[in-house]
Amino acid sequence: MGKWELVQVSLIIFFLFLVYFRALMNLRLKEREADRILEEAEEQKEAKKREAILEAREEIQRLRTEAEREIRERRADLQRSERRISQREENIERRQAALERRERQTQQKEQEANRLHEEASRLVEAQRQELERVAQLPAEEARQIILRRVEEECQLDAARLVKAIEAEAIEEAEQRARKVITLAIQKCAVDQTAETTVSVVTLPNDDMKGRIIGREGRNIRAFETLTGVDLIIDDTPEAVVISAFDVVRREIARIALENLVLDGRIHPARIEEMVQKARAQVEQEIKMAGERAILDTGLSGVDPELIKILGRLRYRTSYGQNVLKHSMEVAYLAAAMASELGLDPLLAKRAGLFHDLGKAVDFETDGPHATIGADLARKHGEPREVVQAIAAHHADVDQDSAYAVLVQAADAISAARPGARREGLETYVKRLETLEQLGDSFDGVEKTFAVQAGREIRVMVKPDRVTDEGAAKLARDIVKRIESELEYPGQIKVTVIRETRMVEYAK
Repeated sequence: MGKWELVQVSLIIFFLFLVYFRALMNLRLKEREADRILEEAEEQKEAKKREAILEAREEIQRLRTEAEREIRERRADLQRSERRISQREENIERRQAALERRERQTQQKEQEANRLHEEASRLVEAQRQELERVAQLPAEEARQIILRRVEEECQLDAARLVKAIEAEAIEEAEQRARKVITLAIQKCAVDQTAETTVSVVTLPNDDMKGRIIGREGRNIRAFETLTGVDLIIDDTPEAVVISAFDVVRREIARIALENLVLDGRIHPARIEEMVQKARAQVEQEIKMAGERAILDTGLSGVDPELIKILGRLRYRTSYGQNVLKHSMEVAYLAAAMASELGLDPLLAKRAGLFHDLGKAVDFETDGPHATIGADLARKHGEPREVVQAIAAHHADVDQDSAYAVLVQAADAISAARPGARREGLETYVKRLETLEQLGDSFDGVEKTFAVQAGREIRVMVKPDRVTDEGAAKLARDIVKRIESELEYPGQIKVTVIRETRMVEYAK
């Protein structure tokens, strides 16, 4: 084989190698393409799977919402039906009781008629026998006997007539009193009360919840410690709930949180500043509420300090009824009844407006709120009739004027109207107040807050008087006191908080 043939063979081999290498490269490229297609198919499969899961979850949530709405509607229909049935049963029972009462009265009247008929027969027979006996007596003696008998019968008839007149007067007085009260109620139409123990603050977005909580929860802890409320952050979109039985605390917390959300700077120092501003704003609103109540009722010459105390009733409830609204309603009712009876309506209105004044400070002073309110009114120069009506509106003292009776009646009317009060709330609030008072009674405690609807109390202690070991002992002592002295459902968590702050200023 010559050199040229070797070159040709080499070139052929080289070209064959190039063809093989190119085929191999194409095969590699096709394998990579196949792997990429498989990966894309797998990703599309996962995406479709996630979409299907999300759609299924949305459908489940929608079905759950519809089911809950249907359950609520059916429950409401059932409650309405139960109320209608209950009302019908009560009407039937009342009618049955009235029929039974009428039947008993008819039987009594029949028995009385029979008795009177028998008594009349006996009297006729006795009179006949007496006449036969008198016929044998001297004329003067017979005349005396007959006169005595006539006198006795006249006295008996007079007594019966007096009794009938008294009964008629009592009935007429009751009818007139009912008429006066009815006219007073017609003149005073107010809304029904619905006080709650939570406030809802709307957020611009759900990211704000994380800023409110803060790093490791420091912001929410600072907020709850400064305000004494419970801040509930759950899955509710763009909203947080403030829970506290004390309306003043809840209002301060609501205003402070809304200002923090608007400001955007949320940290413990800023929280403390906003809480102080909110507390000052609420104090101003208390003063304005008192002045507005005085203006709406048309009173004058009221001591400014008494107006501030009256304004505090805006944040006080009794069985779920706002005490300031209740006091204004009592003032209107008392004035309306006083006008019907020819008394001074302004004096009655004054006594009605101030009758629950003691409830604004009864947690600071021992004694019934009627006595506390009377002392406050006397101290600030209110008339004697007003002071006496305040002291006597719960019969703690004797009522020596018509105004005291009117205030007591107006108070009962305002509290008894449908929807005005809820029986369980007062007991609930008293239990929370008792919990806080129990915590405050221990040495070294600065302030106690009842939160979580009374399921937890947070005890703030003075760090210079209570050590860390003492805080643990204090928590155990409070638990023992609660277990031995109070009655409560479930369990109560006691949290003792001891905090020391060191603050310096660079000038």
